[in-house]
Amino acid sequence: MTAAVPGVAGEPALPSVLIAIEQLRRAVPGGIGTYAYGLLNGLARFDASRLATGEEPTGITLFASRVAPDPLARWGRPVRTSPLSSRVLTRAWDLGLARAPAGFDVVHAVSLAAPPLARRNGGALTVMVHDLAWRSHPETTTPRGRRWHEGALLRALRRADAFVVPSAAVASALVAAGAGADTVHVIGHGSDHLPRPDLAAAEATLRGSGVDGPYLLAVSTLEPRKNFPRLLEAYRAARSALPEPLPLVVAGPIGWGDAGLGETTGVVLVGHVDDAALSGLYAGATGFAYVPIIEGFGLPPVEAMMAGVPVVVSSSVPSVTECEGDPPAVVVDPGDTDAIAAALVAVVSDRQLADSLRARGSAFAALRTWEAVATRHLALWERLA
Repeated sequence: MTAAVPGVAGEPALPSVLIAIEQLRRAVPGGIGTYAYGLLNGLARFDASRLATGEEPTGITLFASRVAPDPLARWGRPVRTSPLSSRVLTRAWDLGLARAPAGFDVVHAVSLAAPPLARRNGGALTVMVHDLAWRSHPETTTPRGRRWHEGALLRALRRADAFVVPSAAVASALVAAGAGADTVHVIGHGSDHLPRPDLAAAEATLRGSGVDGPYLLAVSTLEPRKNFPRLLEAYRAARSALPEPLPLVVAGPIGWGDAGLGETTGVVLVGHVDDAALSGLYAGATGFAYVPIIEGFGLPPVEAMMAGVPVVVSSSVPSVTECEGDPPAVVVDPGDTDAIAAALVAVVSDRQLADSLRARGSAFAALRTWEAVATRHLALWERLA
């Protein structure tokens, strides 16, 4: 197809791309939603850089179910909508009863909820695969969730021309599932998506929950694979060994199932907070813990590093463990509560370690921008177009 956006003289035209962004219609967009927001923000920064040098912007159109007012309007891009509700639309994609609008060089789906292409489209389909956790750890999702993800993966393997994954670990799992190695492209996520800290909102959240002073922080959607039972067991063991009994503040929306958050002295649940307040919670934390059983990438640790917080992370979090050189965090086995407890004590008690982690973590996170992520997506889309 001929790309819809002209390039400058002597340069190839940028491809016209449709991004299926239905995840941003979800009540709890989760980590996939953060990726979608980050990608759109990165593309906006890329366009701003091009316009500043007199180049044409990218030809990006968004596609989702129809809502009004539409929060996608904030990016100032064309939006194609379906009159079907979000749930009905994705089900129609699954059954092949609804398709992506035609006329684009590339259609990119931000998750396995991917539309088939219109028969007359002639373009390429790329699909973001965040993880295959339902295969390796079936206990961490529901039977219904496993069935849907398995079906969605098989459809993507048939339909997609290329896959984007956030880590080498997911790439290996996807190739093992049947994807061609040359169709799988590793593009990690950015870390600069949160707004400036709203310290007043964070303080109000903490005071409203009875926290007045230093604290440890954990952030995630509350669901079984986040490994909260072991984190809480480790926290109980560490609490008496800390210089002072810091509370463990847990922020995040309710996911599904039993997250294992029983009554534990010192554990404070603050629920979902908006992004600015979340930035404020990161900024004020003495230490941060994130020890899931499995992750495709793992955004919260790099969010914490961006805020200059020393991090304890499990060895199953590629955002940290797949870096070159020594990880800028204390890395622990997610099944070893003694190791998790010792790490919590260390980041609070060992000032030299904490200072080193702050410096190395901040430098590590600062290199991971969503504009760079968007640029790598665009390079892939150009090759496919």
